[in-house]
Amino acid sequence: MAGNLGFKGDLQAQAANQMKNLYKIFLKYDATQIEINPLGETPDKKVVCFDAKFNFDDNSSFRQQAIFDEEDKSEADPREVQAERSKLNYIGLTGDIGCLVNGAGLAMATMDIIKLHGAAPANFLDCGGGVKEEQVLEAFKLLTADKNVKAILVNIFGGIVDCAIIANGITSACENIKLQIPLVVRLEGTNSLEAREILQSSGLKIIAAGDFEDAARKVVEVIQE
Repeated sequence: MAGNLGFKGDLQAQAANQMKNLYKIFLKYDATQIEINPLGETPDKKVVCFDAKFNFDDNSSFRQQAIFDEEDKSEADPREVQAERSKLNYIGLTGDIGCLVNGAGLAMATMDIIKLHGAAPANFLDCGGGVKEEQVLEAFKLLTADKNVKAILVNIFGGIVDCAIIANGITSACENIKLQIPLVVRLEGTNSLEAREILQSSGLKIIAAGDFEDAARKVVEVIQE
């Protein structure tokens, strides 16, 4: 490969050695991309990487903490930074319905059906499969920090997710932040009956939805009243 790039003699050996080291770095640090441009020759006969771009697998952050600690978050959306700390997948958008969903696919579908009913999502928020009650609280803090949000839709299909944990998290969050905007909740799957009982006995003003379509219709209607 070094020869194909035009390096000759000792320079070819230097370039080949750098390529080998780059590959070692790629494997050792869970890189997804290492781009060297340009790789060049100096007047004093040295092979130098003049510029480089590195990307690393986010899923490896637990074992590559030193690298991820170097990330400059000064220009990032503070909500997204906070979400990352809470192990939530959050992207801020420009709509007025806050969404809390489990699973990226369901989250995308939830945003689509809100648009279908004539409104717009304020965010993408996937709480993940191993969500805890305290993460639900952090999610509600993120959603209500957006002043454009007029209502919140919680859409959970529990497979790995325990709906009862979500329900307890919702009641705790509503009491903690003293939620003042409408909340529509659809819970299906693991422990969904227990979860519904938790919400019903909480005394909170929660609009229950029977299915996916019903949830989207109700949350859009409530912001249009």
